[in-house]
Amino acid sequence: MMGPGCWWGWPGHFFGGPFGMIVGILFWAAVLYGIFILISRLARGTGISGGKDETPTEILKKRYARGEIDAEEFARRKKDLES
Repeated sequence: MMGPGCWWGWPGHFFGGPFGMIVGILFWAAVLYGIFILISRLARGTGISGGKDETPTEILKKRYARGEIDAEEFARRKKDLES
């Protein structure tokens, strides 16, 4: 029989009492945070967040700056893009 005498509390409470209320608040905060993160990642991935599209030349410059390609490769690819 569940009732006020049980330590886990009434239906709807995780553990009852102040501890149960804290656990419940933390649970729903984590759920809402997860939803927020999911929506923000989806928005970034689809371009909804207002970010500008990069040109191929800008991408090439970033790759060169990160050291992914050397100067010779950069010059060759840049020439290919410009022609």
